[in-house]
Parts: sequence; structure tokens; C-alpha cells
Amino acid sequence: MKIEIWSDVACPFCYIGKRKLEKALDKFPNKDQVEIEWKSFQLNPDQKTDPSINSLEYLSKAKGWSMPQTIQITKQVEEMAESEGLQYQLDKTVVANTKNAHRLIHLAKESGKGGAMKERLLKAYFTEGLNVDDQETLVKLGSEVGLDPIKIQNLFNSDQFDEAIAYDIYESRQIGVQGVPFFVLDRKFGISGAQADEVFDQTLEKAWNEFSKEKEIEILQIKNDNSCDIDGNC
Repeated sequence: MKIEIWSDVACPFCYIGKRKLEKALDKFPNKDQVEIEWKSFQLNPDQKTDPSINSLEYLSKAKGWSMPQTIQITKQVEEMAESEGLQYQLDKTVVANTKNAHRLIHLAKESGKGGAMKERLLKAYFTEGLNVDDQETLVKLGSEVGLDPIKIQNLFNSDQFDEAIAYDIYESRQIGVQGVPFFVLDRKFGISGAQADEVFDQTLEKAWNEFSKEKEIEILQIKNDNSCDIDGNC
């Protein structure tokens, strides 16, 4: 069974949602038969990278909030993250365009390291306050998960994966994604946002039940194709 996840590296609820899904999978008996695929989504594709300000300052200006109001609102997000074992440092996050980070995830997917790359980038952004649009930083982060630094550098000297990112975003519109994280289970069930734990548990179970039924029918059909009928025709 396949779970596709549309999310952005600079989305606080995407990291929280990732942990919620992982928690549900940890107690799911068929976890080893679930494939995870990360899909690109940019909340602000026109975002200008600006290492001189953090996300709190950016939000305050963009939303017209006072800084005390911004801190109060984002504190709730930090507390939600903490409940999932994540340590957010939103006052240290670097405002950055995430396209290059998504390109790096696509590169990592080619060698089965997409999940590891996604995790490393989220931690870099929300906990370590690193600039996820800085090429030197991205080469270092990619190397940490086992990617070839030369391939990463070549990536940034090309337009590689630009079309893949555009297609991911196009796909998200086709299936009605309005915000992220958005989880699609076997193209039949969806979860929008970092919802309550029981939503992940129940949706995972429903999707598996449907998947199992289809696999059972498929197996029966295969058996029928390789059999002898009641008239002795084989």
C-alpha cells in the first residue's frame, strides 16, 4: 500500500504530521508493506530567501501582527510540536525559498533516501535554524544522508527536477489539495493536516482493509487464470 504525502519543508504542521503518521505506523501490524512517497508542495513559491530575518519577524510583518501577538500564536505551534517530541526554534528559522530543498528530496528519492532527506531538512529548518536555500548547507545536509556531494552540486548547476516539482504541485491541484500536510492513502483516502492521532489510526486501517480486499481479488484472479475448468480444459 502506498501513502503519498504533499508537504513543504517550511511548514510547521508538516513536521508534526510526519510524526503523527510515523506514530500510527509504528503500531500498525502491516507497516512493512507500506510505501511512503514524498511529494513537493510550496506554500509560497515566490518567497525571497532572506537570512537576515526569522519566521516570527516575517509573520509579524506579513500578517500585520505585533511581535507579542506573533509569539503567542506561534507558541501554540511549538507546544504542539513538543508533544510530538520535536523542538521548534521558530525565533531562529531562516526565511527561505524551499524549491532547492525539494529538488534535493527528489534527488534523494532516486536512491531510496527521500524520507531521510525530508527528515533532515525539516530538522535543519525548524530545530537548527539553518538556511535551506543555501547551496553549501544543502550539500552538507545531503551528504549526511549518504548522497554524493558532486551530484548535489551538479543539481544546483542545472534545472534538474524542476519539472518533477511542477508535476507534484499540478497533481496536488488535481486531487484537491488546499493545504499541507496532505496524506493520500492508496489514492482512496485522504488526511488533511496534522489531525488527531485516532484519525491517522482509523484512516490507515480503512485504507489497508480496502487494499487487502483488492489484493485478495487479484490473487483469486491469478489462480483462476492458471487452472483447469470443470470440463477438463486447462
